[in-house]
Amino acid sequence: MSEYTATLRWRNDAGLDFSKGRYSRVHSWEFDGGITVPASSSPQVVRVPMSSEEAVDPEEAFVASIASCHMLSFLWVAAKRGFVVESYEDEARGTMSKNAEGKLAITSVDLNPRTRFSGEKLPDSKGLDEMHHEAHELCFIASSVKSEIRCHPFGSEMR
Repeated sequence: MSEYTATLRWRNDAGLDFSKGRYSRVHSWEFDGGITVPASSSPQVVRVPMSSEEAVDPEEAFVASIASCHMLSFLWVAAKRGFVVESYEDEARGTMSKNAEGKLAITSVDLNPRTRFSGEKLPDSKGLDEMHHEAHELCFIASSVKSEIRCHPFGSEMR
């Protein structure tokens, strides 16, 4: 069993009227490696200045964690199959809408990975799709959520 931790810190320093919902949602996420990330509610949910556009919001972090887990799983699958991945980029997008229970949720995440391979052994499009499918099956985060996660890989570049 593995355990993962994050420390969140928020303080009511703005001197606004908390009981009337006038308080900053800006806070920080601290991780065990020592990095601190500025965080906030999404400006799409709580308007600026109560939110910060410069900070990571939970919805963005959710999408990023799914995309990151998929990428790490994909790289492992590709290496296991003997391919050399030169680069991997993904412009992942999450959609918030009402779920089956009528609650707002990130109901789907679309991954749009673009990979570049090099070397003598290059995957064809069927092999690329198979690797993304296997990566999805292996991704711990994808296995942990109810949201539909779809993967739309772009064509690969080979050298």
